Formats: sequence, C-alpha cells, structure tokens
Amino acid sequence: MKLIYQQMLAFFAVIMTTLLIVGLFFIQFTNKMVYETTWDQLEGYADSLMQQAMTVDKRTNTFTGFQVSMLSNSEAVLSQQKVHFAIFSDKNKMIYPLTDGRGPVMARQLTKADWQKLKQGKRIYRKSDHGTNVLNNQQEMTDVLVPYFYNGDLKAVISVGSLVSNVHANITKIEHNLFMALLISSVAAVIMSFLLAKYQVLRINRLRGAAHKVAKGDFDVKIDAKHHDELDDLAIDFNQMTTSLRESEDEIKRQEDRRRQFMADAAHEMRTPLTTINGLLEGLQYDAIPEDMRGKSIELMQNETKRLIRIVNENLDYEKIRTNQISLSKRNFDGTEALQNIVMQLTNKSNNANNDLILTPGPSVQVYADYDRFVQVMFNVIQNAIQFTQDGTITITAKHGYHETIFTVQDTGIGMSAEQVQNIWERYYKADPSRKNTKYGESGLGLAIVHQLVQLHGGEIKVDSKENVGTTFTISFPDQVASQETTPDAVESKKD
Repeated sequence: MKLIYQQMLAFFAVIMTTLLIVGLFFIQFTNKMVYETTWDQLEGYADSLMQQAMTVDKRTNTFTGFQVSMLSNSEAVLSQQKVHFAIFSDKNKMIYPLTDGRGPVMARQLTKADWQKLKQGKRIYRKSDHGTNVLNNQQEMTDVLVPYFYNGDLKAVISVGSLVSNVHANITKIEHNLFMALLISSVAAVIMSFLLAKYQVLRINRLRGAAHKVAKGDFDVKIDAKHHDELDDLAIDFNQMTTSLRESEDEIKRQEDRRRQFMADAAHEMRTPLTTINGLLEGLQYDAIPEDMRGKSIELMQNETKRLIRIVNENLDYEKIRTNQISLSKRNFDGTEALQNIVMQLTNKSNNANNDLILTPGPSVQVYADYDRFVQVMFNVIQNAIQFTQDGTITITAKHGYHETIFTVQDTGIGMSAEQVQNIWERYYKADPSRKNTKYGESGLGLAIVHQLVQLHGGEIKVDSKENVGTTFTISFPDQVASQETTPDAVESKKD
C-alpha cells in the first residue's frame, strides 16, 4: 500500500475514533440531560399542584385534603401536554384519580422500598413505570414521586409523569442530528485525511527527489526547512549532508589536482636524476668518461640517488604520520644545541643563496619532544626559509613561554599571499608551483609533514607572511607537564 493511503487511513482512523468516542459520550450526556430536564419540569408541576390543590383548616391548622375540582382542571390542562399525575394518601393508597371518564381506575400502591424513601423526605425519579399511567397501562412513563409533609407528618405523595415515548422522541431527534453531524464529519475527515496525507507525502517525495539528485552526483541540492517538525529536522540534516558531500567532493578534486601535479612534478624531478645517472652509467660502461672524471661522476650519481631517496622518504613519512603509524619518544633536551647543529648543516646552502643564517644568542632552552622529529621539523622550516630567500636574512630564535617552548624562523624572502598561507599545510601544495627546480621543494610534502609532526607533539605552528616582505614561522612545543595533560588518556581521565 502506498504511503499516501497509509497516512490517509491513519489520519482517518484517528479522526473517526475521536468522533465516535465524543459521539458516544454526547449520546450518554444527552440521554441523561433530557431525562433530568423532564424530571425538573415534572417536579415543577408537582410542586404547583400541591400548592394549589391542597386544603388546610385555618382554625385548627390541620390538613383536610385536596380540591378535586382544582385537580380535575389541572389534569385537563396537563393532559394536553401528555403529562399525567396521581396522588397517594399517607396510607399508600391512590386517592386520585379514581376514574378516567370511562370507568373506575384500579387502585394502586407504591412499592415498600419507594415508600420508605418518600417517608424520609426523598424525591424519587423513575425512568420507566406502569403503575402511575392512569390512561394506558401498556405505555411506559417516566415520573417523579414528590412527598408532601405538613407539620412534620407525611400527608400525601404526588406522582407526575410523562410518556417515555415523548422523552425518547426528543432523544431520537438529537441522535438523528448527531448522526447527520457524524456523517458530515466523516466526509470532512476523509477529505482532511487525504489533504494531510498528501501534504506529508509531498514533503517526503521532496526529500526523495533530492536524494535521487544526490545519488546522481548533484550536491548543490538544498531543501527549504521551517523548523516545524521532524521532517524539517530531517531536511536540515539532509542539507548538512549535501554540504559535507560537496565539500568532500571539492576536497577530493583539489587533492586529485594536486596529486596529478605532484605526479607530474615527481616525474619531472625523478627524470632528471635518473637521466643523469643513466647517462653516467653508459659513459662508464663504454669508457666514454675520462679517468680523471670518473670520481666526480660517481659522486654526482650518489647525489642524484640521495635526491631520489629523499623524494620517496618524504612520501613514506607523510603516510606514516597521517595514519598514526609512528610513535614519539619524547624527552627533555637542549633545543639551542640542536638548532646550532641544524644551522651548521645548512650554512653552506644558505651561503650559496647569499643569505645570512642567524641563530640569536641566548641562554640554553630546554624542549620536551622527540629529538629526531624535532630536528626534522626545524630542519624543514629553516630549509624552506632558505629556499624562498635570496640575498636576505633568516633569523632563528628560541624562548620559554607559559608551559611551552617557542621557536620562530623569520626570513626576508618572497613571502606568500593570504591564499598561499591558507593552503600551505596541504599535501602536494607548493607556494610557487611555477618554479619547477628543486630549489623550491621537491614534492610539496615538507611543510605538510611539519604540520602533522607538530600536531602529534600537541604543539602549534603559525605562519605570518606578506608578499615581497618575508615569512615568519612560529612553532610551540608544550613542556612535559602540559604535554601529559593533552594526551588522550589524560583527557579521558579529566572527563571521568
């Protein structure tokens, strides 16, 4: 069964159940109300008859009976309204009427149970009774029994009744009107159920259509949501999903473009050393290289081989770091001494670019980190500064911060734009991709590795750069206490 019919049946069932329950309660209430209204009217007749027809001797202040003429007149008037009455004496004997115009009426008595209640001053309401119907014993009546007391003594009981058929006629009219209302409500319920079901199904079909577009690769779909109900919440989640998918697709395309660029760059970078090595090997094989140049040729092949190894190792390092396959062996050591060793290694490269490589003098600075990875981070950052600086200055400083050690590498090189700074940590990204020589990086992975390693240490690395002015890298490593507080186990224990 289609959802629209399921929804329609559900709404219709709820509406009809509500209508039936309300209808049943209304019928019960109406039945009770009609009888109570009839009894109130009959009580009024009874009280009026008692006051108008009873006779009292004023000299002796005693009850003497009823005025028969008054009762007859009242009977004639009430009979037009199909209301009949009977009067019982204090001996539980019917004293009026004794005849109905066609002959004597058989005397009747009230039940002992009713009589006991009446003697206690209680009024009795009966829905169905034959005993007080003086016209036709075959017709049921509803009546009220009202006791009359004088000077504290029960003197008479009057029963005023109306045909039950008259009461039921009123109830039947009300039930007929209720049935018509129920019938009209049922038609309205069907229409309303259909409209509600159609509205809900349309909203679901809107989500379904959007899902089909997403399945076909269209991630620009957006569904309007008004925050009214769960379907709107689902639409909001759907929009968030499409946004995430679109961003993921854009990221995949960006990474794929960079991967292709990297493959092209890597192929270019590898082709040169491989071509050089292959040419030198052929020269050595056919004795085309003079004897005094063979040592230089072997040295050149070794350098080109090391260059290829660096390209491969950078890719392997990045994958290991990205997949958390490396472990850090942190310890406290002299960061200043480590920087001095790095500066010594890069001084020759800095001199080739006519740069001044300066390590600002200062006291020994302790750093808590993995020594080898610390050297790798600082070496890459300083080397990057040298590669993008010509005839300039690279200044390296180290100092203690609050529960951390802070290192800065500032150069006066070509600098970067805001977009380049934003993408500098991306894999395969090169700040100046137009430059294909190794001076500006071999794979575009160096800074991506640096960023990952600093994060693994729980530290932070920031870049501030302006084009044609220079770039400043600020790297912070947390000390031993702060580093332990940021470990996964420490974070979980704090949560507990």
